[in-house]
Amino acid sequence: MEVILLERIDKLGQMGDVVNVKSGYARNFLLPQKKALRATDSNKQHFEADRAQLEASNLERRTDAEKLDNKMDGLSVTMLRQAGEAGQLYGSVNARDIANGVTEAGFTVSRQQIELAHPIKNLGLFDVKVTLHPEVQVTVVANVARSEAEAKTQAKTGKAVVSTEEEEAQAAQAQAETAETEDEAKPKTKKKAKPTEIGEEEAKVVEEAADEAAAEQAEEIFEEGAAPQPEPEDAAADKAADDAGDKTE
Repeated sequence: MEVILLERIDKLGQMGDVVNVKSGYARNFLLPQKKALRATDSNKQHFEADRAQLEASNLERRTDAEKLDNKMDGLSVTMLRQAGEAGQLYGSVNARDIANGVTEAGFTVSRQQIELAHPIKNLGLFDVKVTLHPEVQVTVVANVARSEAEAKTQAKTGKAVVSTEEEEAQAAQAQAETAETEDEAKPKTKKKAKPTEIGEEEAKVVEEAADEAAAEQAEEIFEEGAAPQPEPEDAAADKAADDAGDKTE
């Protein structure tokens, strides 16, 4: 589709240029935003008749934009978001969010004026261009942080307040070394071996088992009709008694 540009469009042309663009781009952006007219014969005549007035109006808007540019120079807007330790946001910051932040800072802009290719998904400082006029742009800083304190730290250091894997590993190693040093500094005492109740119980069980075995053996001997063999001490006593009886006779 051929259109007549009513203002400068980046990478497309200057005011008054007749350019060929995709129909969708023209219908969805250029025409509704009044940045261009269809390149019909009547519109060309209309544009040429009003060209001087359009150029004067454009110059006035450009002057106002340049004044605003000077005021917004160095502007930083803080965007508070929840995020993990590695800095990844639980969500994102988009063009509308930044436009609202700039507006709250005292400069009214729309999300269409914010040039942001992709939503911001990490903590840190991000340069964002704001189009104040087709020929005037200003860069603002989006300071995305978890708190006001972190935002101040990021603004001072120029980098995001995040805990990287390397920093976490170093912290863990330092903590382990500290714990090891403390353990070495402590006096080491030898633990005395204590008799366990389990050993005493086992000995008792063995003794009881031996007694039961001896009793069972004695019962078997009685059942077979054999006299039990006396213990050595009992046999000696019996022999002494027999000798005494023989002498008496």
